[in-house]
Amino acid sequence: MSIDTATTSSEELRNALVDKIIKVFGRRGIVVRPDVECALRTVPRELFTPGIPVEEAYADTAIITRRSEDGVNLSSISAPNMIAEMLGQSADALGELTGRHVLEIGSGGYNAALLRELVGPAGSVTTVDIDPDVTDRARACLDTAGYNDVTVVCTDAEFEIEPCRSYDLIIVTVGSWDIPPAWISQLADSGVLVVPLRTLGMTRSWALRKSGDHLVSSSTLLCGFVPMQGAGENTSRAVPLADGVNLWLDEKDGTVGHVDGDVLGGVLDTDRAESWSQVFIKAWRPVPDLVLWLAASIPGFALLIASQAAVDSGLVKPDRRFGEAAFVDGPTFCYQASVRPNEGKTFFELGAYAHGPDASAATTRMTDQIRAWDAAGRPAPTLHVHPAGTSDNDLPDGLVVDKRHSRLVITFSTLE
Repeated sequence: MSIDTATTSSEELRNALVDKIIKVFGRRGIVVRPDVECALRTVPRELFTPGIPVEEAYADTAIITRRSEDGVNLSSISAPNMIAEMLGQSADALGELTGRHVLEIGSGGYNAALLRELVGPAGSVTTVDIDPDVTDRARACLDTAGYNDVTVVCTDAEFEIEPCRSYDLIIVTVGSWDIPPAWISQLADSGVLVVPLRTLGMTRSWALRKSGDHLVSSSTLLCGFVPMQGAGENTSRAVPLADGVNLWLDEKDGTVGHVDGDVLGGVLDTDRAESWSQVFIKAWRPVPDLVLWLAASIPGFALLIASQAAVDSGLVKPDRRFGEAAFVDGPTFCYQASVRPNEGKTFFELGAYAHGPDASAATTRMTDQIRAWDAAGRPAPTLHVHPAGTSDNDLPDGLVVDKRHSRLVITFSTLE
């Protein structure tokens, strides 16, 4: 049944939005926690989107609240479905949020109000942003909505907010490239950090539990956020392969190996090899865990970014134009692909395309790893976060990604 937004109250729009989220999550096999549902039905989102029509406030999309002069998104009110997932992820990791003390990094006001509902009278919420315009706006919106007991701080959250203060939960609502020491030192014993962490070009929200001086993940989900500003800011680089086709490299220190754009010049003009794995997935279901498996298994990992024109022309044939798994071996380039075996079928077969002198061997290498992932039970990744300088001998076996402040290790628990 459609809703007549011209005569519908904000409360009805809010409830309709939550009903939609519950329905969509149900199709994905996700149950919205009752406490998260209650908070979503309680907090008036329209009070955190001043100047936006109420119908837009209750659309399940992110609302950009600040852009740079060159059009880069700097701050936003995240999409309600993303907020619901991360709040559920946080509550699941801690058991519940009632009575917890929470630090939110990246302030818009709305998520802080939801957290305030979740922690209850015995808990507390502090929200932080580096941009004074953002914190001023958050403070005003929180006060208007009646959440004047939420603490709003304008500072660079790369550093400690308040000396000797600890939090049960630190939830980051901006895209981060690294985990600074201050985030770990401010966590209470067995506290949880929930952070959209960009690694190898992919952003996932990881729920990470503190264990001594390191963190170990308990869950992960795909997400996307505006990037971190300040001391924690980091930029990636693109290696062009052809007009509208680039390799995206996120790590600068050799994790993905050296990629020489000159050596790869004209690689897409060579014949395309292909190989298929006899591994099938449901149509339109992304397989992000496989992407990390390939990153951990094949040296030279990168992500393929392609324009629609490059795909339409047949120059490249990735599953996704933005962020397809790929690897480079000298002058050879290979990327993940899929094909529908029969028209009308609801599944796809996974495989690989490659160009270059060793294209056939490259596609075989990728499809071998796709089969290995399937044979292992399609396992989910676990992220371990250790301080920079930790000896290799003190790290678990897995893919090591060195950041500025930390050493990340991605592992997989395979079936016996």
